[in-house]
Amino acid sequence: MAKKGPRVKVRMVSSAGTGYCYYTQKNTRNTTEKLKLKKYDPIAGEHVEFVEGKLK
Repeated sequence: MAKKGPRVKVRMVSSAGTGYCYYTQKNTRNTTEKLKLKKYDPIAGEHVEFVEGKLK
């Protein structure tokens, strides 16, 4: 059986509106608000802000 813990999977959606996304994990005990990371969007061709969205 897998260990239960505070880490959950999250989907990071591009704020450029291209529909590109990254999948990562976050610790819900330390980070209660939505994640915002600046990452590379290959469709837009530049670094843009990615915001935590709903996991499909």
